Amino acid sequence: MSEENIKKATEHFEKLVREQLERVERMKTEPDWTDFSTLKPIIIGACGGDGIGPEITKHAVKILNFLLEDEIKSGKVEVRMIEGLTIENRVKVMKAIPDDVLEELKKCYVILKGPTTTPWKGSPWPNIESANVAMRRELDLFANVRPVRVPEKNIDWMFYRENTEGAYVLGSKGVEVSDDLAIDFKVITNQGSDRIIRAAFEYAKKNNINKVTVVTKANVVKKTDGKFLAIAEEVAKDYPEVEWDDWYIDIMTAKLIDPARQSSFRVITAPNLYGDIITDEAAQIQGGLGTAGAANIGKRYSMFEAVHGSGLRMVDEGRVQYADPTSIIKATAMLLNHIGFTAKANKLDKALDICSQYEKRITCTGRDTGCTGDEFADYINETLIDLNLEEKWQSYQ
Repeated sequence: MSEENIKKATEHFEKLVREQLERVERMKTEPDWTDFSTLKPIIIGACGGDGIGPEITKHAVKILNFLLEDEIKSGKVEVRMIEGLTIENRVKVMKAIPDDVLEELKKCYVILKGPTTTPWKGSPWPNIESANVAMRRELDLFANVRPVRVPEKNIDWMFYRENTEGAYVLGSKGVEVSDDLAIDFKVITNQGSDRIIRAAFEYAKKNNINKVTVVTKANVVKKTDGKFLAIAEEVAKDYPEVEWDDWYIDIMTAKLIDPARQSSFRVITAPNLYGDIITDEAAQIQGGLGTAGAANIGKRYSMFEAVHGSGLRMVDEGRVQYADPTSIIKATAMLLNHIGFTAKANKLDKALDICSQYEKRITCTGRDTGCTGDEFADYINETLIDLNLEEKWQSYQ
């Protein structure tokens, strides 16, 4: 191995270290949480993304406009469509998020986002960074929050996945030292760990949930995962009313499908990669990625999204109109709750339960054997205006 290769790798690593230390300093002076009750209007940006994204986002926006009709008319809320977050535009400028699109996103307080395509090996696009990863970093959306509920299994989980560091923050900035050696990097900070773990404990405290579980691999990955676990021990001292435990990621994936153990978990927090793994596993237990929505929360900005991919095969096969919008509609309910419209969020959650789990008058199958996404959105809206919605929902519990 040449000394020149070692020198280049060392210089690269030094640059990354300096960038991350600068990020730590920014976190030390981050703003307070946005108070939505003081804003007029609350600006909601909606961007469709790629593949089936524009189609399912359109249905979610229809429901959003329906629920917020009075607030939009009075100027309390504004819903903006943001174009350009497509793989074609991103490749054209070779950026995860084009500058003009990012500028428009930053004018909004909350964002409803359809799935975006990330190039993979063998794909027809160059290897640009994931738009999701870039958006989380640019808007400092440090908490990925995903609820999973399966009543018949007594499962009621809330996941707090760290979103801005861990194994993903430098995912496109590894170094190929030589033909035989490549190195990627994992980043864990005191500040990043504290705020995600504290958010999980705060949620547990506010909702009278007496259990937080911290997931790491601190027995092997001792510096970064060890730091995350050590911070959890410190944060837990501020919440004596909340019990907590910790599990390693490998055994945690097993226990989530263990009928004897799974119902004992309530609020779960983890670094980025582990959180990605177990939230997808949890969504599958609930019924698949299409049933799950996700929130990406920061102190200033927040983004709500479908958790599945962009469905390029559906596009190729001409089935876009049959794409199931359930995931992004769940994300819409989370958005409403986040900006203070709790009653409307609860109503949408119950309507979605009735339409997709219980009554199921029509269903999305992804093909012409089921309804179109547009028909399903209309079904949701019809259920929302049903005067017996609450009684109907209670009858299924």
